[in-house]
Amino acid sequence: MRTHEEIELNREVEAIQIPSGNLISLPAGTRVMITQALGGTYTIATQAGLARISKDNADALGIDLDAEKDKKSAAQQAIEAGDLEKAVWEQLKMVYDPEIPVNIVDLGLVYDCTVKEEEGETTVNVKMTLTAPGCGMGPTIAADAQSKIMNLGPISHAQVDLVWDPPWNQDMISEEGRMKLGMV
Repeated sequence: MRTHEEIELNREVEAIQIPSGNLISLPAGTRVMITQALGGTYTIATQAGLARISKDNADALGIDLDAEKDKKSAAQQAIEAGDLEKAVWEQLKMVYDPEIPVNIVDLGLVYDCTVKEEEGETTVNVKMTLTAPGCGMGPTIAADAQSKIMNLGPISHAQVDLVWDPPWNQDMISEEGRMKLGMV
């Protein structure tokens, strides 16, 4: 992966502008720099500012995702061990705020995660918050969390709700998150 190196997009690509959350189109030939590649999304710097590109468009950045397919994730290992709740938490650890290189679990943004199995269907409900209530990326981050959960085979339904009580603060960041942010 070529982070912090200028790349030319090899095709037109849709991206989400940061921090507004607006959908934008970047034409082929646009010069970008990957500033963060975490959880299957790519934060890029352009002349117009930051944007986020999904893994579905990684090829526009010249990234080959096939090389990553054979790696067994922590979530897959948890499912094989019969621990679906742990698998959900592992999937949530693959969701990142595009401006912060720490996952939403270690940032302390996930307040509640319940897994219920009834009548042959498995439902997951997540309550999470954001570092700032006015963040335009909130719906995108919540949708990313829902998508990651739904990628687990045994899940029938997933609901991710943004909540604001209690208000998030830096004390909610895990020790691992603090280490990644240089706060310890």
